[in-house]
Amino acid sequence: MTDAVSGTVPVSGTTPLPAGSNSSSSLSSSSGATLAGNFQTFLTLLTTQLQNQNPLDPLDTNQFTQQLVQFASVEQQLKTNDELSSLVSLQQTTQATQALGFVGKTAVVNGTTASLSNSQATWDLNVPANGNLTVTIANAQGQNVFTGNYTVTAGNNQPFVWNGKGADGTQWQDGQYTLTATATDSSGNSQAITTAIQGVVSSVDLTQTPPLLTIDGQSFTVNQIQRIVN
Repeated sequence: MTDAVSGTVPVSGTTPLPAGSNSSSSLSSSSGATLAGNFQTFLTLLTTQLQNQNPLDPLDTNQFTQQLVQFASVEQQLKTNDELSSLVSLQQTTQATQALGFVGKTAVVNGTTASLSNSQATWDLNVPANGNLTVTIANAQGQNVFTGNYTVTAGNNQPFVWNGKGADGTQWQDGQYTLTATATDSSGNSQAITTAIQGVVSSVDLTQTPPLLTIDGQSFTVNQIQRIVN
């Protein structure tokens, strides 16, 4: 990519915030309570049945065996739920530990919205083929503040740096800007351009599952991180 790819382009590629959900709660929800209740009810009924059966007409052996099998099956399901709860808790602890390790690191994530700070915003572009690139940058209100055309070469993780100036020379203030990039190859065919942003992980929200990392005021999960720059 030529040096020309230092214009402006903050794209809104923020991945929608995942809804906070607690996996462990599903294992101890009404379904688990119902299972435990049925287990206790079954045990009470079975015991009462044995205590009050007619000595001259005892419980059929096959029927009694089936009831014992059901009893063992329910007990096994309860134990399985307990083990799953332990595994979920362990997984959440691992996720939290991993997330905390990213604090202070500069991470690269898929996205189109970057922060303009000290008159500089940077996006990483993945260009599939040599050709012509058109970049449009919009501010947080959706107003286009910059458009530029560039000749580019194929390659991944090519930095596009914008100095915060519009096409008319206006210096835009620091804030969130979204970049949209389109391209055509040497034959004029459209090419898909993917965009990534990078920034310092400033904090981690461990109250969410999975934990959310804050990068330039936007939230991302650990699995959205492509790479760590430093």
